[in-house]
Amino acid sequence: MISGIARKETPAEAKVRIGDERLLKVSVDAGNKVRSLLDRQGRPEGVLRVAVVGGGCSGLQYKMDLQDAPAHRDILVESGGIRVVVDPKTALYVTGSQLDYADKLEDGGFKVNNPNAASTCSCGESFSA
Repeated sequence: MISGIARKETPAEAKVRIGDERLLKVSVDAGNKVRSLLDRQGRPEGVLRVAVVGGGCSGLQYKMDLQDAPAHRDILVESGGIRVVVDPKTALYVTGSQLDYADKLEDGGFKVNNPNAASTCSCGESFSA
């Protein structure tokens, strides 16, 4: 509060915890792809948000989004030459995971190798923990 006026928190002032690659590791290929996407969108200082949300055949699925900056309470990890953010709830599901990228026609794109996944669906797009 400044002079009795409530002030909105800016992204630079957001309370962010720093994590490391034990939370989430990004492969070189995935880092290069994310960096090129951020550059193409004009967000060279942006972050990749990885989230776990309800849905899919097995109950949980990954959601990835490019954003300008971390949000309040995010955990920030620098890996693969990029900055990745996860919220505290997602951190419970992705600890120890690796984000990979393959530029292939079949079975290409981003893949999360998650040691916490108890099972995955046949299409590989969702998991249960």
